[in-house]
Amino acid sequence: MRIRLLLLLVASAVTLSYEAVAQAPAQQTIVRQDGGQSGRMESVFFPPKAGAPFILTLATEWSRPLGNGGTFTVVNERHVMRDQAGRIYQERWLLVPKGGKIQSRMNVFQITDPHRHTWYNCEVEYKVCDLYRYSLTTQAEYPPAIRPSGPLPNGNGFHQHEDLGLNSSNGVETHGYRETTTIEAGVMGNDKPMVTSREFWYSTQLGFNLESTVETPQTGKQVFTVKELSTSAPDPSFFTIPEGYKVVDRTRE
Repeated sequence: MRIRLLLLLVASAVTLSYEAVAQAPAQQTIVRQDGGQSGRMESVFFPPKAGAPFILTLATEWSRPLGNGGTFTVVNERHVMRDQAGRIYQERWLLVPKGGKIQSRMNVFQITDPHRHTWYNCEVEYKVCDLYRYSLTTQAEYPPAIRPSGPLPNGNGFHQHEDLGLNSSNGVETHGYRETTTIEAGVMGNDKPMVTSREFWYSTQLGFNLESTVETPQTGKQVFTVKELSTSAPDPSFFTIPEGYKVVDRTRE
């Protein structure tokens, strides 16, 4: 009798274990590699300046150092324009290897309106425009990003400002500056002094840099060059959402 009862208990336990396994969801497998980096490169800043329309092509070249002493370089070109009222239309194109076979393509375009305080970020592939609030105004001043030479706080390093004088680019007068910041060894985990340099040629007429070179130990060298500049007003159709695009309001999130 005891043996029969024991066999029944064992059979019940096996049945319950099998049912539990059968009803449990399949285990999720996740494989991730260590290291790497993520983030987006910041490009030229175009302010919503009224009364200074333009149409241009911006060429970007970004070179990062390789461990064997070489460099890895990616490039793109994109169109940017601003109307008389300060509205800005700009395209975002994928960065691709310089001299490679991969073709760049536009993946995003953006439309900002300083009077309606709207910023549309439109995904070309999905034909969706996310609407955000745009806080910049045409009343604000947008001077060149310069600061005087002098030591950094707490003896962490030194900043050097240089005035490069006047020049011209694409028929527009520019003023050149070079900003060099040296961080002493040990301040930011660096075993040697770390130098960041920025050289740019700023247009007072348009309110942005027509040529800009930024070089840092962390990101390498970035060169931005304005090409095919026109100071004519762009076609107003660029500042309206194309047909077939869905607008998603993100302003209340």
